[in-house]
Amino acid sequence: MRITLVGSRHFGVTTLNTLRQHGVDIARVVVHDGEDRLAAAAKAAGIEVVVQADPKIVAASEIAPNTDLIVTAHSHARVSKAALAAARLGGIGYHPSLLPRHRGIAAVEWTIKEGDPIAGGSIYHLAERMDAGAIAAQDWVFVRKGETARELWERALAPLGQKLLGDVIDYARTHKTLPAKPQDEQFATRAPSLAGSEH
Repeated sequence: MRITLVGSRHFGVTTLNTLRQHGVDIARVVVHDGEDRLAAAAKAAGIEVVVQADPKIVAASEIAPNTDLIVTAHSHARVSKAALAAARLGGIGYHPSLLPRHRGIAAVEWTIKEGDPIAGGSIYHLAERMDAGAIAAQDWVFVRKGETARELWERALAPLGQKLLGDVIDYARTHKTLPAKPQDEQFATRAPSLAGSEH
């Protein structure tokens, strides 16, 4: 299974390591910044690195040839329709909420702000609308009283993302397809950026 990984920062590096542990072929890493730590980790592992021409969008030409699946990890770029079509199984990403709740860039912050007792993570199919694609895997965690968004992310949601990603990758390798359960739009809520948010 050949994967193009699109991402950045620490979560991108962790995802790179998770994918390697699950024995897939990472054909290429796509980053918005050639100085990013994910780019450095990929180069160190002997993986080809491509820097996006436009930091806001991933073009079809930036996806490695014969890619089976695009995986995004801490990428704020939209993967274009043509780029998704260039991969046999399309693309998946991790969102740190129980989608369709808290769609948007500040999901963890909104989980805390709204006093949710339960948080969660979703591996979802990349689609035209942000965070609106079908769910491939989902699980939940309890939120501790007084926990900050960063603490919740580091303690529970980042590790949950790696576990769910590993499960979905293993499923895709075995079944040559991805689970897909449509999101229920009536429960969708927005999680727009809050001033000073970390994620």
